[in-house]
Amino acid sequence: MRGLHIFFYEWKHFTRSPFKIVALLLFIVTSGYGLHNGANLFRDRLAEIEHIEAKAEKETKEYLSLYEKGESSPEGRPWVNLSDPFWAIRYSNIYHIKAPSPALVYSIGQAEEYGYYKHVTLSASPYDADMAKEIANPERLLTGTLDFSFSLLYFLPLLLLIWLYNLRSAEAEQGFLPLIEVQTASQHTWMLSRIAFYLGLLFLVIVGLLLYGAMLTNILITASGAFGQMVLYSFLYLAFWSAVYYLLLRKGKSIMGNTLKMVAVWLLFAFIAPAIAHQWISLTHPTNLMVDLIDVQRDKRETLYQLPNGTLQTKLDALFPELADSPVAQDAEKAGMMTRRSVPALVNEMMKESIAAIEDDHLEKNRLIRVSFWFNPILFFQNQFNAVSQSHYDDYQTYRNELQELIDQQIQTMVMDIWHEVKVDKTKFLEYKKGLSKK
Repeated sequence: MRGLHIFFYEWKHFTRSPFKIVALLLFIVTSGYGLHNGANLFRDRLAEIEHIEAKAEKETKEYLSLYEKGESSPEGRPWVNLSDPFWAIRYSNIYHIKAPSPALVYSIGQAEEYGYYKHVTLSASPYDADMAKEIANPERLLTGTLDFSFSLLYFLPLLLLIWLYNLRSAEAEQGFLPLIEVQTASQHTWMLSRIAFYLGLLFLVIVGLLLYGAMLTNILITASGAFGQMVLYSFLYLAFWSAVYYLLLRKGKSIMGNTLKMVAVWLLFAFIAPAIAHQWISLTHPTNLMVDLIDVQRDKRETLYQLPNGTLQTKLDALFPELADSPVAQDAEKAGMMTRRSVPALVNEMMKESIAAIEDDHLEKNRLIRVSFWFNPILFFQNQFNAVSQSHYDDYQTYRNELQELIDQQIQTMVMDIWHEVKVDKTKFLEYKKGLSKK
């Protein structure tokens, strides 16, 4: 019995099994639903980003019109002086945005847990309330949004189980194995051929679903590399479960025994292993309550503003030594006022010190999560899918790092320009707008 004949026999067997066909249809429906969830999130974020950019552009035009009219204060805000760098930078309306990847259709990942746009101001921080970060939870998939990766990770093994649970064991119970051995070169070759049929069939279904998702967000045009990576990781995940089930079935002698073993292995990888990893990480690194950061935001900031000018000036000189040679530094009265205006730079430094400890703690937790990959295959593949869709922890960490760089740049520009008495006109305002945004 050649491989082609085995495939033909298995196809007839599959088409005559309503149970297997229904299981496949349910998998396709849940996967399609997950693809639409991802596509809807992608479109919603694009629409929100477009709205934010349009609003910022409208306000920028209003401020530019003030420069053209020779005015320096917006209507109803006479205390604002747009010719002053302190106010001009505050009104520059700069946003840092993490644009969604079209591959979000495949895996939502941690996209719903983090902010994806931030108004960059002198008092902003990557850990403001709208940017609050949560450590990756290996069990989040169990309660999170149903997306395509969820369907692939959890329902694909169940579908394979339904298709393969009686492989070999049915023939063993009916006493057909000796006859099969006569007709085939090897029982293992016969089993591998049957498993290969279902692997190939399911892989074609997955590729079809991936192509459907690609149509929803135009991935093949804008991010073809992500599509190729999803095909690769999906095949590797399918091959992993096919190999696991083959090892369980090759010596199976009863349908009940095979089913129990396959279900036990699925429960081990889908629930028990992630729970062990989560408990281990929680015990070694308890949740960081970010007390130091809260203290800076609530108490230390106020304490800093209450310090005398001389103390603040000393701290500023340590941070910006070049201020000593600025024109304002030669005028004690002006220097005192500019020192007060420069306090956000000192607050920013305190914030960064407290954030560094938090980041170190989270990086260590994520390192431990990666260590658990060797016994946590589902978590491993979930992280790969998240990386492809740019919704991984590392993607949002990069975004936060970029945001902190923009905040630092904005504060430094403000401090240097007010101490050098720079006058802001339309051209300078546009320079702020362009120079203080992400390149």
